[in-house]
Amino acid sequence: MSALQSAGCRILFRSDERRAPFVITFETVAGERIGIVAYAFLATRTPTKNRPQNERSFQIKYGSKLDSKPHYLWSDPLGLYTTLLLGIDPSEGFFVAADSAVHNPTKFFIRLEFKDEHADAIRSKGWHTWERAKRARDGFDEPIEVLVGGTKNHFLDLIRFERSAAKLSPGHRQLLAEKPESISLITDKMLTATSRQVAQPLHPLARELALDPDQILELIANARRLKMAVRGWVAEEHLRSALTTIPGVTKCERLDQEGGPDIHLSYRGGRLLTIECKNVLRRLDQSQRPRIDFQRTRASKSNPCSRYYAASDFDIVAGCLHAVTEKWEFRYTLTAELPPHQECAGKITNNVRIDTTWVGDPALVFKRAYAKLR
Repeated sequence: MSALQSAGCRILFRSDERRAPFVITFETVAGERIGIVAYAFLATRTPTKNRPQNERSFQIKYGSKLDSKPHYLWSDPLGLYTTLLLGIDPSEGFFVAADSAVHNPTKFFIRLEFKDEHADAIRSKGWHTWERAKRARDGFDEPIEVLVGGTKNHFLDLIRFERSAAKLSPGHRQLLAEKPESISLITDKMLTATSRQVAQPLHPLARELALDPDQILELIANARRLKMAVRGWVAEEHLRSALTTIPGVTKCERLDQEGGPDIHLSYRGGRLLTIECKNVLRRLDQSQRPRIDFQRTRASKSNPCSRYYAASDFDIVAGCLHAVTEKWEFRYTLTAELPPHQECAGKITNNVRIDTTWVGDPALVFKRAYAKLR
């Protein structure tokens, strides 16, 4: 709370510090009112047997270690409060925040590790972001997540970041963290916006909402749930738009099915092909190739292999390079041509690299897909 007060914020409400999670509402110097629900834990550097000497961590725990039930982190369905999941080191004056959506639900007695080098970078730069990869106890790779750390004077920046980054892919979460100046804030224009004349004809939606296009964009930028919904469709919409320009493509449609492919299309009268759009991670591998963490966020407890995709799930993978190139461009390959998982028969590896076998011309992949069907 003192970090917010140091930033000039006025505290409007704070919950009892003896109960978790912590709830705080406050007003910034610009008059912006914000609420947070913070699952906060103590980050320490405690040498542990059989663990690396340069390791730090915070333990996500409330209550007994014997409680094995999954716990759901509270998320405001109205988008007025921002949920934080973080470790705080009060002695060294920094925090490390994880993506609350990745850990929802969570078990209350898990350990989230980071290194001395990350703490050093946070203290020297004030703000730092990095990938965290971990193998689960069952020996399978867990999804890669992106952590963000900052010093005390950047706590308000963290709140604004998490509000903007909610449910982003890891690559885009890291891209946004590396460009804090792009995090949308409520502007004076938004706070004092009034109706004004627009020279060009209004879109039907603008007429329906009685707002001009700039006001609608400002509304999306500053309403977390709206931004989440729009962002979730952006890469897929850029993909659909790119595919419709390919000569021979017909019936190119977006699919809105939970857990299913993103697009289906027909090429030169052939049967419908299904396409999955996957965002790359921000960091390249040692060979300077874009990486895709090719797995679902969750797996069945009884079947850890259910986290991984099979070639039968969709015909084609479109890798969106935006998190690396900051351009809406794609590379394509057949799902059936991706390397197999080493431990799960019939599944595809989660460590996918976009190499020279991926192509920028989707028509070449369409032809290969149809050739395999003969």
